[in-house]
Amino acid sequence: MAGVQSESISVPTFVPAENPVPAPAAAEGKFTQKAISIVIPLLNEEKNVPILYQRLVAALEPLGRSYEIILVNDGSQDSTSSLIAALAERDKNIVAIDFRRRYGQTAAMTAGIDYAVGEVIICMDGDLQNDPTDIGRLLAKLDEGFDVVCGWREKRKDPFIRTLPSRIANMLISRISGVRLHDYGCTLKAFRHEFAKEIRLYGEMHRFIPIYASWQGARITEISVNHHPRTLGKSNYGLERTMKVVLDLMVVQFLSTYSTKPIYLFGGFGILSCLMSVLAGATALVLKMLPGVTTPTSWHKDLVSTPLPVLSVGLFIMGIQMILIGLLAEVQIRTYYESQNKSIYQVKCVRGRAAITSTPNSFGGGKS
Repeated sequence: MAGVQSESISVPTFVPAENPVPAPAAAEGKFTQKAISIVIPLLNEEKNVPILYQRLVAALEPLGRSYEIILVNDGSQDSTSSLIAALAERDKNIVAIDFRRRYGQTAAMTAGIDYAVGEVIICMDGDLQNDPTDIGRLLAKLDEGFDVVCGWREKRKDPFIRTLPSRIANMLISRISGVRLHDYGCTLKAFRHEFAKEIRLYGEMHRFIPIYASWQGARITEISVNHHPRTLGKSNYGLERTMKVVLDLMVVQFLSTYSTKPIYLFGGFGILSCLMSVLAGATALVLKMLPGVTTPTSWHKDLVSTPLPVLSVGLFIMGIQMILIGLLAEVQIRTYYESQNKSIYQVKCVRGRAAITSTPNSFGGGKS
């Protein structure tokens, strides 16, 4: 926002309670469901919190929908914790969550989603670069029948040294994942409750939420949103995140393609390695059996004069190891699904045969 005004609110003194926030498992049963839950991770944003609060209220009140604002303090070292606690004391629509230490943006977003009771969950940054006035537009797009609406910072107000790696990463993610979006890095996103609650995030994979949602069959779209330069505080994230994006993308691609059949990946590399081992060994034997005396210009080579035998043995051992890793991964995958009764599929709806007397388990069987 060009020229952010120095808005302020009076914040009462607050002494944290021993257990200020209920456990996520009880959140939905204890509180009345809201129409909208706004989830905002915060890290050392004491200068932005009062202004953000005022702008959120100004944007949400005209919508005429019930709402809650979940502020998650990710181990801030400034007064962010006391500020959001004071807001929770004075405004019943505020939920303040404090982490014991810094866990990262993904963990903060996950906590906010866990505690959210809204029919629609909207995530956004707390640095004033996302515009709360875009919330109404996200909701309008959801009302068109979409399940996930992602923000696209079409006119991004960041320096070129940050936007260039981001553009490259967005193209790479879109191409590999098949979920084509212009801006995976934009935190401003809206989800229907049932999709957001099913997503479990680890590491720094919050940027891949649309991909996880697509695995559940969500209808995904994006809209251009406002983006403002940061004028208060300092950025908490640097260019080192680019490497993390590449590594996280590898994990996402593995989960997308091989999460239920890891032997195909590891076994495939293992078989390829064994075939290369046979090729290297055969080549070494052919060179050994060629007639002639070993000279710098002859094709005849003794086994000790070429690295091919060592390469053959190394590739064979590597191939066997990869196959064994694949078998171990298969055992772990089965333990993962069966121990938690997780399903390898998700049903959108069932029609007909009204008198269903059993509930399918994770592997297609029935349980009376």
